[in-house]
Amino acid sequence: MRALVAEALKGAEFEVHPCASAADAISAFSTIDPDVLVTDIDLGSRPNGVELAQIAKALSPGCAVVFLTNYPSDAAFPDLPPGSTFVNKSSLDSVDGLVGAVRSTLQDHAVTVTPPSTTEAAKIGELTTVQMDILRLISEGWSNAEIANQRGSSVRAVEKAVSRTFEALGVNRSPSVNPRVAAAALYARVFGWPAPDDRST
Repeated sequence: MRALVAEALKGAEFEVHPCASAADAISAFSTIDPDVLVTDIDLGSRPNGVELAQIAKALSPGCAVVFLTNYPSDAAFPDLPPGSTFVNKSSLDSVDGLVGAVRSTLQDHAVTVTPPSTTEAAKIGELTTVQMDILRLISEGWSNAEIANQRGSSVRAVEKAVSRTFEALGVNRSPSVNPRVAAAALYARVFGWPAPDDRST
């Protein structure tokens, strides 16, 4: 499906950067500034497509979003970024429908930039070195298991560090907010996106 979508958009003269996972897509923001993200909602792992879109919007507020999915409607996903387009795969008769949806989304897309606040910068400034590293790895889309692997620690230790980081940032105090996405968005607003070579392993 990814290859078919990529070829369809290339045929419509879009410059396309296919990514095999959400982590790959997030890492791509260090080298490209995309006009539109085309993603499924179910990506087989976390972050899912909705979370990926939220992170993409934090990293690049001008990026439009098109969800191409088997879900019948967007009613079950109240957290879709404003202005995103929801396309059911079974409703498409040809690739022209997808290309049309992408073009329409780009045409209608309005850009809203949210700069970091002094409070947000202050919260990050109070993090410990370990918490800062945890936050950076979260912002790159890594799971707790992969963070543990990169840091050479146990998953349980990472889970505790993640929890303390969320508490320090105050992103775990509302049941309507995904703390992982909120933390990644906060990091992006304050620092921008870290280049892959800057990652601590």
